[in-house]
Amino acid sequence: MKIFYDLAPIILFFIGYHNASFIAENTFVGQWIDPAQPEVITATVIATGIAIVASFIQVAGFWLKNRRFERMHLFSLALISGLGGITIAFGDPAFIQWKPTVLNWVFAGAFLISQFVGKKSLVNRMMSGQINLPDAVWFKLNLAWVVFFIASGFANLYVAFYYAPELDEKTRMDFWVDFKLFGLMGLT
Repeated sequence: MKIFYDLAPIILFFIGYHNASFIAENTFVGQWIDPAQPEVITATVIATGIAIVASFIQVAGFWLKNRRFERMHLFSLALISGLGGITIAFGDPAFIQWKPTVLNWVFAGAFLISQFVGKKSLVNRMMSGQINLPDAVWFKLNLAWVVFFIASGFANLYVAFYYAPELDEKTRMDFWVDFKLFGLMGLT
């Protein structure tokens, strides 16, 4: 159940993006949307706003239930609020498209730093209760996660900005939104 709670903002971004015209036409949100802007901008702005609100609710809900904050939720909230806020303000999807890359690269950095700072790497700390491995294996496993997060960040950039340039902007954004949920989240 926690996995759905953790992924709620991403899932709601996906739903909001693919239902943006319905949301704009049938809710108060439509009052804030410029009807002259392209459909892809409208969809991205609506979905981003939904994800920001969902992230705030996620952080607040976790705090109300546990009386503490989860770092991952706070970091994700900061990223979605910052990059999402810029996306909404400028009507430019590029900023929100950078979020998965920034998040993955921060994870890669955290895993890499943990390799050399402290007694145990992040992978070791997370999994040592379930499995007993030699230090050399923990080292390799931790580095594998570093490589994975770096590669995921580059994959996001490729799909967001370079994949199928012959397609129109809306189709490319549709593909990126689907890739973000089913590709990147599926990999993790």
